[in-house]
Amino acid sequence: MPVIDTPLIQFAIDEARAAGVERMVFVSHPSKSAIERHVRADHDLIATLHARGKSEIARDLHAAAVDETEHEVEFVMQHEPLGLGHAVLCARPHVLPGPVAVILPDDLILSDAGCLSEMVAAYDAGTAGHMVATMQVTPETVSRYGVLDPVSETDRLVHARGMVEKPAPEDAPSLHAVVGRYILDGSIFETLATQPPGAGGEIQLTDAIARDAGGMGLAGFVFSGRRFDCGSKRGMLEATLARAASHPELAGVLSGQGFGPAVQIAAE
Repeated sequence: MPVIDTPLIQFAIDEARAAGVERMVFVSHPSKSAIERHVRADHDLIATLHARGKSEIARDLHAAAVDETEHEVEFVMQHEPLGLGHAVLCARPHVLPGPVAVILPDDLILSDAGCLSEMVAAYDAGTAGHMVATMQVTPETVSRYGVLDPVSETDRLVHARGMVEKPAPEDAPSLHAVVGRYILDGSIFETLATQPPGAGGEIQLTDAIARDAGGMGLAGFVFSGRRFDCGSKRGMLEATLARAASHPELAGVLSGQGFGPAVQIAAE
């Protein structure tokens, strides 16, 4: 799923690389083989493109792929859609010791600093073993998110006693919504292994984090930048328009330049 000319998975890869992630574990499904073809460098294809004079495309493909001499890459399959918590649990045999970062690629966060890089810089396991990215939402939309139950706020951190998954507006403990970036203590896998199904009959990552909050500590991080829910048509369109507005070749389209005849033909 591209935003202009960059697939959502590429944004996630670039964000992880910038944050210093050493091993990337992609939790996928056997039907999505295109993801692995994108992630791993296809040396035969790159050589063919060079031979056919398409060197610029070849260089772009090489730059997009993960350099496995610098970053370890693992693919693991989630054969049934049993929830985000189950997807994270599938990665357990492949992760390195210590805290684990989780990126949900359909939550696109555009910022100069990089959301995960900001979280890595702010993470302190001694204060809160689990950290989640948070943003303020409206009462009308709070029921779409996991929401923090806060106890204090310091600078860009919201310390919380737990989380509530998709509360009704009148029951929401705050408007601090959790979005798709996490830094989790490695003990999360033990919790997920015994986590009963929650909403929708699925193993919910937010439920496991909430179970750990009392002993492990939980903090929300208020990131800079703008988040787009690219799992929805509206969010995908908003992300595309935002990227187009900053693209030197496309900004003129949004301002109406060269737009008239095409619109007239379509209307007729």
